[in-house]
Amino acid sequence: MRRHRTIAGTVLAVTALFAGALSAASAAAAPVPSPPTSTPASFAPKQAPTGFWTAERMRAATPLDLIRTVPGSVKAPAPGGEKTVIAPTAFPQPGGPWTGGGAVVKTSGRVFFTFQGRTASCSGNSVTSQNGSTVITAGHCVKYQGSWHTNWVFVPAYNNGHAPYGQWSATKTLATDQWAASEDINYDVGAAVVAPLNGRTLAQTVGAQGLQFNGGYNKAMYAFGFPAAAPYDGSKLIHCSGNSSKDFLFSQDHSLGCNMTGGSSGGPWFTSFSEATGTGLQVSVNSFGYTFLPNRMFGPYFGNEAKAVYDKAQAS
Repeated sequence: MRRHRTIAGTVLAVTALFAGALSAASAAAAPVPSPPTSTPASFAPKQAPTGFWTAERMRAATPLDLIRTVPGSVKAPAPGGEKTVIAPTAFPQPGGPWTGGGAVVKTSGRVFFTFQGRTASCSGNSVTSQNGSTVITAGHCVKYQGSWHTNWVFVPAYNNGHAPYGQWSATKTLATDQWAASEDINYDVGAAVVAPLNGRTLAQTVGAQGLQFNGGYNKAMYAFGFPAAAPYDGSKLIHCSGNSSKDFLFSQDHSLGCNMTGGSSGGPWFTSFSEATGTGLQVSVNSFGYTFLPNRMFGPYFGNEAKAVYDKAQAS
């Protein structure tokens, strides 16, 4: 995958420098969960004013790229600077528009928010929950560099600036304790509770996908998202599929061949996915890639930590 100067859209993809990664390989081989802290793991974001997320503003939302300079360290480049975005080239199947229909067309969507004065975007997915109003996304799609995002909305079935099922404003956003405390890439999982719209919950309106926790590694996976960096433009739902594996380098994440680019962060990964119905069990989200290992996408393992944040969200 070649490097891109990022354009409209977002990927919150993580990159790593080869030299620094090699020198720290042995130290990073066995990630350990971060210790509990008092850092708040949830936030009530300022909601976007009515009419804030116009079609033009959604199309123009700019990338918020994470760069992994050494294992365990991430940072974002200065606004307006050149950013290196890596996203994988697919193996065995390249990313392409999802034409299979089914539930995933409505449950998947784009996420828009404001971060440090900039508008940015990610991807997300409506999941089954007690409150019928829970969206799962990446941790950095709700909080980054110690700041929680504001003006946060979920747009299911986003279509080139259009929101066929409305814009769903978050009343609460959450992240794993590990992401909230230290932005540990192994626990890059976030969630949002969205307000009802027109008297109905999100799940009542677009449906919801099931989840699986502690399901193991090395499974057939389908990944979905709304990449916006070339060759994509953020207007369509894109997918990749193939056999996943465990990251053998610096994280405990899943790894999947996929050529989705910027904007796909937070999009769902499914196992037991049915192409006929567009349904599956969500087991991860698009999270990051390494500069020295192109053509691969990585997503956090949904273990007890991910379940904890999901349980907090669905009970809100």
